[in-house]
Amino acid sequence: MAQNFAHGNYSHTQKKARNSGGGRTPADRARRALSQNFLVDRHAVDLVVKAAAPEGLVLEPGAGEGVLTLALAEAGARVVGYEIDPRLAGRLASRTREDPRIDVVRGDFTAARAPREPFAVVGNIPYSITSKIVDWCLRAPALTSATLLTQREYARKRSGDYGRWSLVTVESWPWFSWRLGDTIGRDSFRPVPSVDSAILRLQRRPAPLVHGSLKHGRRSYQELVELGFGGVGGSVRASLKTRYQGVDAALAAAGVARDTVVGYVHPDQWITLWGRLCR
Repeated sequence: MAQNFAHGNYSHTQKKARNSGGGRTPADRARRALSQNFLVDRHAVDLVVKAAAPEGLVLEPGAGEGVLTLALAEAGARVVGYEIDPRLAGRLASRTREDPRIDVVRGDFTAARAPREPFAVVGNIPYSITSKIVDWCLRAPALTSATLLTQREYARKRSGDYGRWSLVTVESWPWFSWRLGDTIGRDSFRPVPSVDSAILRLQRRPAPLVHGSLKHGRRSYQELVELGFGGVGGSVRASLKTRYQGVDAALAAAGVARDTVVGYVHPDQWITLWGRLCR
């Protein structure tokens, strides 16, 4: 049977699909309420597994029907698949009952406690909770990488593919790299979504790009970035000058023009700014 989050080292907040929608079956209502689009293209599955290079413990949000779960296990991972839909969780648990490489947990992945041992996250995740899953991954101290199949637009924004950089990416950059992987067309899913997907890869760096104690490292860097993204005056220069001395010299050292809008400052340039303004 599928494990409940109340069992062992798991905790959860169980969600329920709404019982509404004329003419729809319970399965149809669950897919809509839980943002379920199942991966059915074996080539797409292979691309995700290749990008993840799974080994050791892997947590899979939204295991669904288990296509990716089984592929990860076959690639050598020890997989804990999380599925909030009790119908799907029970079916997958029954199917994999005799497989020692796979455990199925019924419940909300974003409410789970992160393992203390090193682990990775790999999943075809629901579009509607992409940000929650990414935030969970970034907060997990033992996470080594996250390989997520997301909306292509989201993956492009977070990886800087539009030539602009988001607060989430910049703020986590000293600790995680962000990389855009292969595009997975909408026809690789059932039901077919309205947009294409892409593989987004987050990987923890061997050593942080920002050093020092919590106060003078992580905290000071994130305060700098949050101020820059605060939007005072329309440019990163105007925002930073409200608190820091020597901003013009720091911008010159980082190769940032004085009128640059914050989203166009590369994460590596933020590292230089931090080194000049906060150390």
